[in-house]
Amino acid sequence: MPIGWTTSRWLTVGVGGTLAMLVVLGLTGAWLLAHGTTVNQRLVDRSTPALIAAVRLDASLVNQETGVRGYGMTGHADFLEPYRLGVAEQDRAVRELRQLLTADGERTAALDALLTRADSWHERYADPIVAAPSGRPVPLATAQAGAGKAAFDALRAASITLNRQLTEARVQARADLVAVRTLRNWTFAAIAAVILVVAVLAFVGLRRAVSGPLARLAGDAERVTAGSFDHPIRSGGPADIQTVAWAVDLMRSRLAEAYTTSEQARLKVDRQADELRRSNTDLEQFAYVASHDLQEPLRKVTSFCQLLQRRYAGQLDERGDQYIGFIVDGATRMQRLIQDLLAFSRAGRADQPAETVELEQVYDRATDSLALTVQEAGAELSHDVLPAVIGHPSHLEMLLTNLLGNAVKFRHPDRAPVIHVGAVRAGDQWQISVTDNGIGIDPQYSDRVFVIFQRLHARDEFPGTGIGLALCKKIIEYHGGRIWLDTEYSGGTRVVFTLNAAGPAAAAGTASAV
Repeated sequence: MPIGWTTSRWLTVGVGGTLAMLVVLGLTGAWLLAHGTTVNQRLVDRSTPALIAAVRLDASLVNQETGVRGYGMTGHADFLEPYRLGVAEQDRAVRELRQLLTADGERTAALDALLTRADSWHERYADPIVAAPSGRPVPLATAQAGAGKAAFDALRAASITLNRQLTEARVQARADLVAVRTLRNWTFAAIAAVILVVAVLAFVGLRRAVSGPLARLAGDAERVTAGSFDHPIRSGGPADIQTVAWAVDLMRSRLAEAYTTSEQARLKVDRQADELRRSNTDLEQFAYVASHDLQEPLRKVTSFCQLLQRRYAGQLDERGDQYIGFIVDGATRMQRLIQDLLAFSRAGRADQPAETVELEQVYDRATDSLALTVQEAGAELSHDVLPAVIGHPSHLEMLLTNLLGNAVKFRHPDRAPVIHVGAVRAGDQWQISVTDNGIGIDPQYSDRVFVIFQRLHARDEFPGTGIGLALCKKIIEYHGGRIWLDTEYSGGTRVVFTLNAAGPAAAAGTASAV
């Protein structure tokens, strides 16, 4: 019995584990992409602009000190222009710095310390000098030169501290960005490696666990198909493939048993067929010999009885004439029965293969052979344009002769026979019908009338041997068709039979009288 996991289970576990790993790595990669974007935005949008703003702030402070010192020493108002521009630039740089540092979540202590020292330098030194009238040197500039220099040096030191902190923050942001990119590259490399490893493992695993066992199974099945029913079906691989192999092997063993049994039965049938062919050959020879040898003495008996009847008619008593009549009638009926049996035994066999037969010609020959009977009965015959069919002309002539003869024989005593042969295309066959207005047949006997020796009337009422319709059925079945009695027709009798068409459908013509 199969053991181990099925292919579905292996695939479920393998695909599930791979998908779980890829999901984890994918989420990690997505987080690294988002984090890298954040770090890059911090570097590009905040750290670098903040450092640039700090440099501009430092430059604005230097411009202010230069302008104040020049104005204090000369009293010329032109030196105040750099001072005013520096103050305006300082305000803009401070606003930008505070906005950037606040958005980045960093402390603004260094900026606050710088602004405190800038306010102190302005109050103690710069603002009094700038407020002094122009046109002459400002005495305060010379008197407070040392204190002003010390205050501005402290201011520059605070600016340098701020720039150093911002530079370190930018360097850290750049390092974080490099680290994130490196980790991101490793993560995506790991994803690619996992996909590659899974693909290789899937290819190797499927080849060894699925393709190999399936190839062995196919090879074993081909050997069995070629006739090696004793060759076992090997199993291997996952449990479901083992199940298939086991089922195929079980089927093989059963087929081998069935083949052995059928081969024995075939040999038996062949032997029986040979015996049947020999028996049929013997029966045919016997039928021919019996019909030939029996008919000769019957003809002699009939001939001499007829001679006795003609020569001694009236010379014997009534009973003697009656006895001679019985002998003649019995011998005649025996001769007719032998002829009919011989015709029945030969029906369904032909020395020549089937050919295209024009039913019009067959119909003409059949009516010619029945011309005297038709004339005596005053029968009226008509037929559709009859088609070409596949068959044997002699058999089909015998068929129509029997059916038309029955239609004339079993006529109604109160009316002349009216017989019509119809033809209707039904697919690859023609449906031929022989319809009369005779005494008809009770539907309950619709099957019985086609059995040999089955009669529905006494011999003194309607002569015959009871072989005619049985002969017709045998001929039709030999031609691959079927014959039946149309029980829905109530105006007499309608016998219908089918024959294989010889070509395209031919339109049935209007009925023509014969």
